[in-house]
Amino acid sequence: MSTSEAPSMTQATIRKLVADSVTSALEAQAANMANTDNTTRPREAPIARQCSYKEFMSCQPINFKCIKGAIGLIRWFERIESVFSCSNCTEDCKVKFATGTLTKESLSWWNSFAHPIGIE
Repeated sequence: MSTSEAPSMTQATIRKLVADSVTSALEAQAANMANTDNTTRPREAPIARQCSYKEFMSCQPINFKCIKGAIGLIRWFERIESVFSCSNCTEDCKVKFATGTLTKESLSWWNSFAHPIGIE
């Protein structure tokens, strides 16, 4: 074996090289941003906007039919949370939009629960 052969790289070595490169790039970006003169241009605050029911539905929430028990309910919760995130749904719209996906027994239950306490 000659001394000019490069040692083989292990997965751990490759991961460390990638991590070090990412860390270095992030530090350089942070330094660049800190050195940029932001006094000439004021920062604009992001404008929060309310998502519409159409936008919510375009993210394809699943209807809850109450037929797959607890597992079906957990999957519905997970999907609804994903749709809330994708559609940028605001807190005040979540109940209204999510209940729009209830069907059959779950819709009947919701109506019997919500109407007496004044939830529309």
